[in-house]
Amino acid sequence: MASATVTRAHLAEAVYQEIGLSRNESAELVETVLREISDSLTRGESVKISSFGSFSVRQKGPRVGRNPKTGQEVPILPRKVLVFRASNVLKSRINETMTDSGTGDDGSGG
Repeated sequence: MASATVTRAHLAEAVYQEIGLSRNESAELVETVLREISDSLTRGESVKISSFGSFSVRQKGPRVGRNPKTGQEVPILPRKVLVFRASNVLKSRINETMTDSGTGDDGSGG
């Protein structure tokens, strides 16, 4: 499986190609959307994108962790974490792509 990363520049280029805005307008649009998502999450709101998934912030409580090298207990402070949950539509598209390309796991374990 080839590993590629989609960047802001890739998104802006896709907007430019699909919608026909100028490259600068496309980049500004992408920045505006990402900023709105980020600001909403910072305010503690959930972000739901139809047929894609939802982003939310979850509070994790304090706990005791362990240093894997030494085995020493280390306190882990409470914190907020970003959670993404893919929609069923997105999950289906990903699984269809895997089976169409012949790289899907048939569950045989070998």
